[in-house]
Amino acid sequence: MNHPTLRQFLACCLGLPGTFAMAATPDPDSGDERLATVVVESKRLEGADSAEKRLDNVPGATSVIRNADVEQGRAASMQDVLSGQPGVFVTSAGGNDAVHVSIRGSGMLSPIGNMPNGVKYLMDGVPLTGPAGASYELFEPLNLDYTEVLRGANAFEQGALTLGGAINFVGKSGRSAPGTRLHYEGGSFGYQKSQFAHGGVIGDSDYYLTLVDSRRDGFQDHTFRKSRVLHSNFGHVFSPDLQTRLQIRYGEEFHQTPGLLSKSQLQDNPRRTSSSVLANRSQVDKYASFQIGSTTRYRLDDASEVQLGLGYYKLPQRSNAHSTTPGAGDYADFSTTLRYSRHDELFGLANELELGWFLTRQNVGKTYAYLSNGNGKVTRKQNSYNGSLDNVFSIGDTLSLSDSLRLLVGLSAAQIKRDIAIDYSAAPNNSQYPSALDYDEWKLAPRLGLTWQASPELQLFANASRSLDPAVTWQYSPSTYSTAVNFVKPLVVQNANTVELGLRFSNERIDASAAIYRSWVKDELLIVEVEPATQTSSAITTAFNASPTIHQGVELGLSTALWQSAGRRLDLRQAYTFNDFYFRGDEQFGTNQLPGIPRHLYQASLKYQDGGFHAGLSATGVSGYYIDFANTLEAAPYWLFGANLGYDYKDQWSVFLSLNNLTDKKYASAVNVTYDAAGNHNLEAFYPGDGRSLTAGVSYHF
Repeated sequence: MNHPTLRQFLACCLGLPGTFAMAATPDPDSGDERLATVVVESKRLEGADSAEKRLDNVPGATSVIRNADVEQGRAASMQDVLSGQPGVFVTSAGGNDAVHVSIRGSGMLSPIGNMPNGVKYLMDGVPLTGPAGASYELFEPLNLDYTEVLRGANAFEQGALTLGGAINFVGKSGRSAPGTRLHYEGGSFGYQKSQFAHGGVIGDSDYYLTLVDSRRDGFQDHTFRKSRVLHSNFGHVFSPDLQTRLQIRYGEEFHQTPGLLSKSQLQDNPRRTSSSVLANRSQVDKYASFQIGSTTRYRLDDASEVQLGLGYYKLPQRSNAHSTTPGAGDYADFSTTLRYSRHDELFGLANELELGWFLTRQNVGKTYAYLSNGNGKVTRKQNSYNGSLDNVFSIGDTLSLSDSLRLLVGLSAAQIKRDIAIDYSAAPNNSQYPSALDYDEWKLAPRLGLTWQASPELQLFANASRSLDPAVTWQYSPSTYSTAVNFVKPLVVQNANTVELGLRFSNERIDASAAIYRSWVKDELLIVEVEPATQTSSAITTAFNASPTIHQGVELGLSTALWQSAGRRLDLRQAYTFNDFYFRGDEQFGTNQLPGIPRHLYQASLKYQDGGFHAGLSATGVSGYYIDFANTLEAAPYWLFGANLGYDYKDQWSVFLSLNNLTDKKYASAVNVTYDAAGNHNLEAFYPGDGRSLTAGVSYHF
């Protein structure tokens, strides 16, 4: 017998690239002619497969979303990517790119259409979230290969300490998406999106370039949107031990701001908008967003690896440029990520050590508020946030106590620095609070987790952790001009202690997950409107630290193969989320529910597939929820139904047709939270969701 080399044997056992053959020569005296050449092949997991394998070892709730599944239907925004995920509430107002995402109630009251908070966002592992939060104009679904959702402390590996965890968008590359792709989709309300993409491999290098152009006239009046995103991805393998990847993204986005309606207005005519929005011509223009990021991996030896990530992100923006109260902002962040991992033994047991350093610094942070008086713009307020940073050091160790039991112990030390200054204001600061603040504090966030592989199909997990959510820079003082809040607020870091229990189950027919958690939150950062919009100015919102609150919930996911035969199959996918967020004995609100997020969220899709043909039905049910802290006014519950069908031909042609809101339900897709609505049904606080719509798309790949 020809024996394999040690390298080939290890390649086979460890799943490393490589192929070897064991040629067995029959014994002429035995008469046994059944022996023949045995070929054993191995393949390294890549892309979404590798991500799923890695996240299956995390002692907590995670998921991976493959973009190939998303692209079988409409891919208008991140709402189409993230919908159907347990524990994730995602919605948009006016159908623009500024989708509102909340995981486990994190950042639940972030201003609609603004920079989202409470979740750390990354693009190919490079942070997009910084001291000012994250922007959304570079989140383009058609450019993605897959998306990682790491709920809560399960985002430890990304240096994320927020209550909501992290979302990592992984882009396509020349290796995952070679060739040229032309794509177009369009439909109701003037929606159009087109894409040109080309990728390939040249020797040890690969490249991927894509341009996406999108626009939408809007369902509601004054909700026109347009955007353009350029994405490039270059990779090179210098040796089996050293490889690097460079991503460059450029984006432009413009949208008009939707208007709030009362309950009766929503039912009478959801396509109208408020007079204040029309008079103020509210809009947001992000005209030259830019991100460049690189990740380099170097394998030191068979047991250890170092990864270095560098990033730069720039966001200039204008708001309400044609109104009497225009504004502007300019942000630029630098980020550095350094990871060291080692797989070895400790006390004779398999052990995985992870060290990390995650730094994001706001080198430029400026906001401006103006008054347009017909003769030009007069500065009314200027804020500066330069030098603010988030700096995290982490150490994590996972010890295999047995073949089925793994223990994770981790600790993060976070430096949170906020350098806030009101450089100029036309109105004097007559409050007891300062006009500048230099906040610099270190916090510790421990983590403990346990996974038990009870059987090949069933894994149980548990974890306990602390999360940290610092206020973003512009929350300390409104970036718009306000005589009501013309000072720097003494905001402190929100922190929470969380326990989580759950399971994963998977076999040939069922893929299920379940998680239950409870978070004791202190100094939760909430946002409330303090000045409503008028004919001449936009609404003013402010952030504050609340009295102690509780976030607890249940997250269930179930995918079932109901029937399969001869290449045909019928699959049912379901996701249910129960949110229970409330004050823990507030002096004024007692144990009232926190507003803005539905308590119950159910999503289901039934999909039939026969070769390249696929068709499906979908349903989404949302319970009613309060829009104010006093719990006096609710958004009504609703059900939405959809249908889709499509055909894929040999990875070359694909077409789809999607129908949404089949019953033309009138509902509120989002709300504007107020302090106390006093049960006023005439209060304009509801954003209307889209009516019945149709979207069709076609792709050609060559």
